[in-house]
Amino acid sequence: VRMITLFDLSAARAALPVFVGKDMGATRDMSTSGVYFWQQGMCLSSPGDSISFAVELSTASGRALWKCKGDVVRTEPVGKMFGVAVSLTESTMEPVWADEKTARMVGDLRY
Repeated sequence: VRMITLFDLSAARAALPVFVGKDMGATRDMSTSGVYFWQQGMCLSSPGDSISFAVELSTASGRALWKCKGDVVRTEPVGKMFGVAVSLTESTMEPVWADEKTARMVGDLRY
C-alpha cells in the first residue's frame, strides 16, 4: 500500500484563510471530517444548514484551495466574529496558479 500525504494536518493548528462567499475568516481547527473557523461579518448560517467554503493551504507544490461542502453543526459569537463548526460532506483540492487571484478561484464553490 502506497500512501501520499497531500497536506499534513498536524500543521492545521495554524490559522489559515477561509473564504465563505465574499466573506473571509480563519481556521481554528480542522481535520478530514470537519472544520471550525471564525467568520467576519454577519453569520448567516444556522445549525443544520449546508455551507460551501474554501481554505487556502500552502503545500509542497505551492498554494492550493481545499474547497469544502458540509453541514453547520454549531455557530457561536466570538467577539465581533462568529465561530462556525462544520461537518464535511464533500471536498476537493485545487491548485492556485501563480497568475490567478484566490478570489477568482473561490468565486464558484460548486463542484
